Amino acid sequence: MPRFSIIVPSHGVAGRLGRALDSVLAQSFGDFELIPVCEAPGSLAADVAARHAARDSRVAPVHAPPSAGLAGARNAGTRAATGTYLLFLDGDDVLVPGALAALDARLAETGPVDVLHCAHERAPWWGGEPAHPAAPLLAKAPDGVFSPDRAPHLTGVNLPAWSAVWRRAFVAERNLTFPAGHFTDVGWGGPAVLDAERVAVLRTVVVRHLVRRQGSRLNLPGEHHAELLDQVELVLERAAERGLSAERSAPLFEQLFGAVLKTAAHPRRLPSGRRAFFRRASALYLRHRPAGYRPPRGSLGVQHRLLASGSYGAFAALRGARRAVARATAAVPRPRGLRTRLLYRIHLRRPLDPHLAVYCAYWGRGYTCNPAAIHAKARELAPHIRSVFLVEAERAHTVPDGVEYAVIGSRRAWEVLARATYLVNNANFAEGVVKRPGSVHLQTQHGTPLKTMGVDQSTYPVVAAATGSFTRLLGRVDRWDYNLSSNPHSTRVWERAFPGSYEHLEYGYPRNDAYLTATADDVARIRAELGVPEGARAVLYAPTHRDHRTGFEPGLDLEAFCAAAGEDVVVLLRAHYFYDRGGRGGGGRVLDVTAHPSAEEVCLAADALVTDYSSIMFDYANLDRPIVVYADDWDVYREVRGVCFDLMDGPPGPVVRTPDELARVFRDGSYADAGSAALRARFRERFCAFDDGRAAERVVRRVLLGDPPEALPPVIPLAERVPAPAATPVRS
Repeated sequence: MPRFSIIVPSHGVAGRLGRALDSVLAQSFGDFELIPVCEAPGSLAADVAARHAARDSRVAPVHAPPSAGLAGARNAGTRAATGTYLLFLDGDDVLVPGALAALDARLAETGPVDVLHCAHERAPWWGGEPAHPAAPLLAKAPDGVFSPDRAPHLTGVNLPAWSAVWRRAFVAERNLTFPAGHFTDVGWGGPAVLDAERVAVLRTVVVRHLVRRQGSRLNLPGEHHAELLDQVELVLERAAERGLSAERSAPLFEQLFGAVLKTAAHPRRLPSGRRAFFRRASALYLRHRPAGYRPPRGSLGVQHRLLASGSYGAFAALRGARRAVARATAAVPRPRGLRTRLLYRIHLRRPLDPHLAVYCAYWGRGYTCNPAAIHAKARELAPHIRSVFLVEAERAHTVPDGVEYAVIGSRRAWEVLARATYLVNNANFAEGVVKRPGSVHLQTQHGTPLKTMGVDQSTYPVVAAATGSFTRLLGRVDRWDYNLSSNPHSTRVWERAFPGSYEHLEYGYPRNDAYLTATADDVARIRAELGVPEGARAVLYAPTHRDHRTGFEPGLDLEAFCAAAGEDVVVLLRAHYFYDRGGRGGGGRVLDVTAHPSAEEVCLAADALVTDYSSIMFDYANLDRPIVVYADDWDVYREVRGVCFDLMDGPPGPVVRTPDELARVFRDGSYADAGSAALRARFRERFCAFDDGRAAERVVRRVLLGDPPEALPPVIPLAERVPAPAATPVRS
């Protein structure tokens, strides 16, 4: 029998689950079983748990449906547990180093206890100074083992379930379970402490609670706040059955109704039903108020008295007066130019146009990437929606015929931004754009992340300096309603890098649909337009941007590479879009296609890809054509830019580090041999999960047409997809 059973629910926190499990497996004390509770096999969290179970036999995942909620997940983990003590750890929190050793040492001192309350810290999501909310309560507790009568302030209702360990036999004997619904910690902790006989405390921090930027889900607006009263009633009735003394019932009563009044005083938490909530709370207050109870002093005491009298009108007036003092006027958006600014404000007062969508890509660089692919599909499936593409003035001439556009910064652009119901971008709209109630913002992203993104960049000085204000970045993230993802890896990274309350759409990248829908004729046409000689092996060379460099450096002598790689090799040079100056050049066997408007067409034209760390490798992998990684400065790039996984551990093809090695793999054919194909297959399995040629359709149907998720086209399995054919047969 293990000493501890550590139960980790994972619903909604798959992006952080690996970190939580790692924090347990890294403990110096090893006598435990780790029970991740996941959705059905094949879910994102289940895959994370399965990988941990494969490398450590102490990990024993179990499954609980999302409909069972947090309570159902914890109860499922409890049923599976065999340890002496239960420890509940939320999937986005971590055990601090040495936590289990400290718990074991404390239990060795106290002997068996029903409940061991522990200290925890609340760490801000940005890594600021942590708080220790349990410390004042634990400081007042006796030092040894005690009965709850000696520490009536430790009621169990104002500490989370993961801030204690619970003796499993005690839980089974008293038939303790987490009650269904929200605020389940209240309905668990209160009855547990009421039944406990031997209690102790550990003032050492055990759990680091990682506070989400968007705060606790329980604090979000919604009808779920009414369930707080269900849990409060459950605890109060259990207390009444036990006939608690006034010394114990008064702190319990005060802590429970402190939470109730906090909810009642925040109208945003209760969008509707506030009066009914107050009346039910008032009835509970009168029915369970301990004899001789005296409310606290000050404003809180006034609220207690108004609740006792059922005076909702007076309570609402008090609440409104307090909020009016603190209310600040929303900032006025500031597009450039006074007249434009005033016109934008006027348009914001007009109703949203339910049939208007605004698109933008790469800060206005043109009609391209995921927004363009969604726009094209919307014209087919949702022709009733008027679509306007935003572009910079110098890019207006690149917009295809028939596509309505507006120049960024113009009055017309600000008008459509103010009135559009749908806003689609692969970067972000301008700082002054207002997120109006009823509008829908879709962030499509523009690549699968290898390098660090978003707030993850804060620890890399060179990148952070170029990023600017993270506060402004997160203000833009707060406008997102949906965030598009092309694979499970991206979903996990976006959740961490761009913390927000948006919904992930794991639909694939619409721009990558072309890799499954293009024909051999399309490939031939594109190659002819780019000037690729007939019968040539076209190698796409696409290096990424280096934050520690001030301009574009190709990193290779491309003419020398062509000469050494083979007489039939030509290079398509595609520099990072930061270096696109709108021209087209190159000579001999090197064709500069940086300015070509479609990266997808360039990829379709290429028979193989050479890149360093560019995200183009993830898109190109959908074509199932050879990829070579030219990693001449991997250690420098990883140190300066930061990465979110080790590319060298799972590359999409051969890794070379010198120009001679690169030329050799093309000369001898190993760039396309069986070993290269095996690496690519593993890479595709991991990063091409959703790109099946129907991503744009799924996005349009879900976001613009409002179809439910279950009505969308299912993702075609990887083995059944047929990528566009290459023009030149692979020569191995």
